[in-house]
Amino acid sequence: MNPAPLLTLFTAPKPFLDPHIALIQENAIRSWLQLGEQAQVVVVGDEVGLAEACQRLGVLHLPGVARSVYGTPLISSIFGLARGVNRSPFLTYLNADIILFPDFLEHLLEVSRLADKFLMVGQRYDLAVTELIDFSEGWSEKLRDKMKKDGHLHPKTGSDYFAYPRNTFDQIPEFAVGRAGWDNWMIYRARRMHWKLVDASPSVDIIHQDHDYAHLPGGQSHYRLPETGENIILAGGRRTIFDLNDATYLLVGGQLVPQESGWTRFWREFEIAPLVERGNYNLTQFLFNLLHPVKAWKERAKEKEMKAKMIASRQGGH
Repeated sequence: MNPAPLLTLFTAPKPFLDPHIALIQENAIRSWLQLGEQAQVVVVGDEVGLAEACQRLGVLHLPGVARSVYGTPLISSIFGLARGVNRSPFLTYLNADIILFPDFLEHLLEVSRLADKFLMVGQRYDLAVTELIDFSEGWSEKLRDKMKKDGHLHPKTGSDYFAYPRNTFDQIPEFAVGRAGWDNWMIYRARRMHWKLVDASPSVDIIHQDHDYAHLPGGQSHYRLPETGENIILAGGRRTIFDLNDATYLLVGGQLVPQESGWTRFWREFEIAPLVERGNYNLTQFLFNLLHPVKAWKERAKEKEMKAKMIASRQGGH
């Protein structure tokens, strides 16, 4: 019997129909395969072209994912299926357009030597990629140079990979994949459980290959879809919308360095302390209203709009 891999990398891609989407998803999966035999790549879902692509790329395909009433794959099912294929000590969910470099596992192991329970996340570089990548010798150096020259570092509000040990995230709400809210909940959950929340951006480079939103209903950004509102409800409310700014540590030179203090961080920690330490949502909401009155007013307006979309969507056949 072959030993379990150290790492299971898994994703739930879009259909392999649009030529550009198919191209960037193949680039992503092939980059993960460069991590070698210590990592297993798993593709979850029933979208058109997935089975054929997995067979061609030589990766494990897991069909039969559970779906929402809208037909969107559920994060709980995706994570559960991937967890069940082996006993790897580490798992990493990635969006299917993310390119990794071969040193990803090395940095993940650095974090694991310093923390028993953790979530490793990080910023991405946005880069236009229009052709299949040549993964011959020297590819990572060439691509990293192109990333630094032509790419743009995405703000800390986006998260595209989640690396964690098997002894965490064994239960996840039934979020819809590809919609906002669930990824923020992952970061919140790490803080709430007092696991080390590590922003690996100083050490780990990843590339997000640019694309449009033509695959989404009406070509809208996922932030504007009804399922985003439902994800936020499942997460527990808008105060659980955490991002990379809420990380407690940075991965620098193989060490976990505490986030720099300052007044901005002081007030943020003051605001979320009731929720993170005691699960007191109402008090954190009160502090948010007190500290950010204009944001709170705009948020209430957005919530009203989102609720109207959710009701209209349900009445329209869902």
